[in-house]
Amino acid sequence: MIDPRLHAPAVARNRVPIWNVLKPNLPARGLVLEIASGSGEHAVHFAQLAGPNLVFQPTDQNADARASIDAWAARVQLSNIRPSLPLDAAQDVWPVDRADAVLCINMIHISPWAATIGLMRGAVRVLPPGGLLFLYGPYRRNGAHTADSNEAFDADLRRRNPEWGVRDLEEVAQAAAEAGFGVPQVEEMPANNLSVLFRRTA
Repeated sequence: MIDPRLHAPAVARNRVPIWNVLKPNLPARGLVLEIASGSGEHAVHFAQLAGPNLVFQPTDQNADARASIDAWAARVQLSNIRPSLPLDAAQDVWPVDRADAVLCINMIHISPWAATIGLMRGAVRVLPPGGLLFLYGPYRRNGAHTADSNEAFDADLRRRNPEWGVRDLEEVAQAAAEAGFGVPQVEEMPANNLSVLFRRTA
């Protein structure tokens, strides 16, 4: 039988630094909605650390990713991780209508800009006032790349799909503000990535 679990090598490197930023910013209990969960390794790791009062709802629009998520979850047998759901961030209707926090790791640069706009609008719909939207990935700042490696990565992404690419943090923050989020808290992360934390203002 083929093991449906996918492995994202970056997860082993970044899950601890990400959790260190997430942990003090997540609510003590409630539902955490993850957008574009990919392999599912982040969701499973965070659910293990968070404890039973914080429930994780992974999602992905890709069926292979959802199979991987559910296989990882089955392996650890946790009560606080739900079966994965299909979700396209760019769509106006999501399969979840409320959440206490929304996570989105390494999606914005590997998707069309419409997915970022949809993410902001969808997160505002499901979050309560003060609810957290957490983003992680590479960004340009003040119109410039933060490292040569990010510039090369950006060029590779745009060769693969002209609608992809490392985004300007300021443009992402503007899109978030227009949707209903406040000024972001930005945390420097390893490998020239950023954690960007928004709070719903209204």
